[in-house]
Order: sequence, then structure tokens, then C-alpha cells
Amino acid sequence: MSTEGTLGVQTHPELNMAAETKSSSSRPVESPARLDVDRLALIRRRDHFKVLVGRFGVLIAFFCTVAVFSALKPHEFLRYDNLRAILIAAAPLAVIAVGLTVVLTMKEFDLSFSAVAGLAAAVAATLMANDGVVWWLAVIAALLAGAAVGFVNSTIVAFAGVTSFIATLAVGTVATGVEYLISGKQTIYQGIPTSFVKIGQGQIAGIDTPVVIAAITLVLGYVLLERSKSGRRMRAVGGNVEAARLAGVRVRRLRSLGFVIVGVAAAGTGIIMSATAATYTPSIAAGLLLPAYAAVFLGSTLAGRFSILGTGLGIIFLGIVQNGLILLGLADAWINIVQGSILAFAVLLSRIGANGA
Repeated sequence: MSTEGTLGVQTHPELNMAAETKSSSSRPVESPARLDVDRLALIRRRDHFKVLVGRFGVLIAFFCTVAVFSALKPHEFLRYDNLRAILIAAAPLAVIAVGLTVVLTMKEFDLSFSAVAGLAAAVAATLMANDGVVWWLAVIAALLAGAAVGFVNSTIVAFAGVTSFIATLAVGTVATGVEYLISGKQTIYQGIPTSFVKIGQGQIAGIDTPVVIAAITLVLGYVLLERSKSGRRMRAVGGNVEAARLAGVRVRRLRSLGFVIVGVAAAGTGIIMSATAATYTPSIAAGLLLPAYAAVFLGSTLAGRFSILGTGLGIIFLGIVQNGLILLGLADAWINIVQGSILAFAVLLSRIGANGA
């Protein structure tokens, strides 16, 4: 029995179902393999973008920063005297950042270097001003003091097995206390010889002495990490400490060397800062802790690892930012805020690049 529709045509449910089945079967259906290929291509494009952001984000930010400050202060920022001031101001940071790069390459931390710099400056200043010691002997004593603190750090970390974060924080606190005992927590500006001041204010072949010292330190750091067996072994320790140990690498000795290098570099930083100011002030390098880590982590985003060349670029980047903010008349509080934000930005880029690699 049939039922007529509005148009007088008989409709059968089974015929409709067959027609729908035929129509749907005629549509192109993507195979699971094709879907997997498309999904894999999307993941690869996303990872490639992450690598580009992680590797070149700092360079893009660097050139954008230069362009912004050049536009806002065109008659001041790009002047020779201002560019020279940037390099001089960045020199002490460069010296300590090289040492910090060595330790971070082995995945260790050092939070004592700013205190060590202050201790070294106190040793040099008190020996010259109070005891009449010739300036170069005072400098050697200061460097030895930095090396001694580095050796203490290495002993606690490499041989006692204490976490470097905690050990260096404790040693840094002790170093600050020793600094205050030596200097009486007093500013020293009398009795500092001119020969010592030339370390921070003099020139060598027409180039400011702090810049020369920083450049030499960067070259030495590059040779150590990139062109020596010790540097390759340090990277092996940072990559997989157990595998490095099984391969015959003397992990403890390398860690000890790294912490001693940081101690000597920190002492050099304290000497440069006090010589530049022709004055010793307590905790003279306390403000370098955050910028040093920011510079090293900024540099690590370029090559995907800690490197001296990357650290050098990070130092220049931070120097430009600080100088530009000062030219704009911003207060020190805002400079600290920007530096902290840059460190967070650098760590974020490093994480993005590592996840994408």
C-alpha cells in the first residue's frame, strides 16, 4: 500500500536510505595515513617556529632596541662618547659573565661571585691604603683571595656533594662578612695610588683599559670552552655527568677548575670597579648578580647552549638597554624592573628553543 505525497510521488524509506548511503560513499574520505602526514607536518612547522623564536628572538630584540633608542635620542645615543661609555660600563660585567658561563656550561650555579668581587676590592684597597702595599701586589692578593673562595666553593660542591645553589649562597654570605671585617664596612678613597686607578681609567693603545681587560677575558674564555679539551669535557659534564664520568672525565677536577675561574673573574671585576671609581665601597658589586645571569642566559638562546660569543652579545644588549634607559631619564627602580624582565624573557626564549629543538 502506498501513500501519496504532496507532489503525488511515492516515497519509500528504504530507497531514501540507499540513496543517502550511495551519496555519502561517493564523497572523498581522507585515509588515516594522510591525516598522520598532515599532523606531522604541522608539528614540524610549529617546532621550527619555536627554534627560530628561541635562536633569533634575542637578535630581533637587540636590533629593535637599538632602533628605538636611536630614534628617541638620535643626537645622543649613537655618539662615539656614548658608545664608548657603554663598553666601559659593560667591562666589569663581561669579566664575571665569562666565569659564570664556564660554570653554567657544567650545569652548576654560583651565587657568591658578587660577594667575592666585593671581598677582592676590599683586600686590594685596604692593603694599598692602610698597609702601603704596592698596587700590583695588592692586585695579586685580591686575585688570590678570589681563587681561594672559588676553591672553597669547589670543595663543598665537587667533593662534599652539596648543591651548588645552596653552597655558593652560603659561601657568598661568609665572604661578605669577611669583606666587612677587613674594610670595617667603611668607604676607602684616600691612599689609593694613581697606578691602580689607571686599571679603571687608563688606556692601552688608545683603548680604555677595562675594555681591553674584558676583551682579553672573553678571548680566553672562548679558547677554553670552544678550542680546548677541558672545554669539551666541561660540555660533556653538562650534557650527561654520569656518561662523562664513565668515559674517564675527571668531573670533580673540572668542577673545581670552573669555580676557581669564577672566583678569579669575580676578583677581577671587583678590582676594575674600584679602580674605575678610584674608591672602594662596601658590596661594590652587589648589583651585578642579576645582570650577569641575564647576559649569560640571553646569549644561550642564540646557539642553544651557553657560549662565550653569546654571552658577549648578551652583555652588549644589557649595556645598551641600561644606557638607553638612563638617557631617557628613567629612575634606577625602572632599570631594575627592566633587567629582571629581560632575565625572565631570556629564560623563556631558552626554554622555547629547547622544546622546539
